[in-house]
Amino acid sequence: MARLGSRSAGAEGPVAVVNAGALAGLDSLETVPVRRHPWSARNVWATVWPKLLAIGLVIGVWEIIHLTRWKEYVLPGPGAVFANLWEQMQHAQLWQAIDITMRRAVIGFALSVLIGAVIGALVSRIKPLRAATGSLITALQTMPSIAWFPFAIILFGATTNAIIFVIVLGSAPSVANGLITGVDYIPPTLLRAGKTMGLSRVTTFRHLILPASLPSFVSGLKQAWAFAWRSLMAGELLVIILGQPSIGALLSSAQDQADMTTAIALMIVILALGIVIDMLFSKTDAVIRRRRGMTDPASA
Repeated sequence: MARLGSRSAGAEGPVAVVNAGALAGLDSLETVPVRRHPWSARNVWATVWPKLLAIGLVIGVWEIIHLTRWKEYVLPGPGAVFANLWEQMQHAQLWQAIDITMRRAVIGFALSVLIGAVIGALVSRIKPLRAATGSLITALQTMPSIAWFPFAIILFGATTNAIIFVIVLGSAPSVANGLITGVDYIPPTLLRAGKTMGLSRVTTFRHLILPASLPSFVSGLKQAWAFAWRSLMAGELLVIILGQPSIGALLSSAQDQADMTTAIALMIVILALGIVIDMLFSKTDAVIRRRRGMTDPASA
């Protein structure tokens, strides 16, 4: 019996070793190496060159239109505009205007995220509140921000508070809808698992609902920033505050003087700032998707 037992053990030993080796091989096939250097020169160039190509195409078409002499006395060429932009960059007024505009944008967007996240959290978890205000949030999101400025100016006067107020009204609904959508797409089994584990409502929301709805929430933030940026530009064109030379105020001054060269140069500044912020949001979204295993690192 002892010999039989030892013979059985000896027979199973190689089989067990083979099975373990096969399983280890399968595990190694499923394991994909994660790149640790997302900011390498190759990845940065892969992100930047399509944008540079698009900018080059736009400038090329712009130059062709200028060479056709269509609206010759109104539409300047790229050379004149970029020379004007370079000249403005040598003066402190443009940088002061960028500073004032970006501070307003950051303050308004931060308030929008705070208010929108609170509203979204409450509406997504309280059914009667959702039934009462769900469509109202969407209606506020679709309402043009320019329509709020008469109300804001009457309420706050021609001040920065009026601009901030419209920024919040324009972007907070996008934050709320992003969070609500993220919560709606959480699998019910995941919520039941949280209840089975005995998690409280606050703990469930913090450690389960928020992480699960993060991709949709970030998408809502990106959309909210677009609404905030457009609301801010509209506000600075309408609400001119003495002693605060914002980008919108400079653009309004160029309009009054019929200075198309300066106006286009300032529009390029607005576009460049928007592209930089969009790249930051896109990078955040890529990091989230990579950490959740939703991208192929081999193709990154």
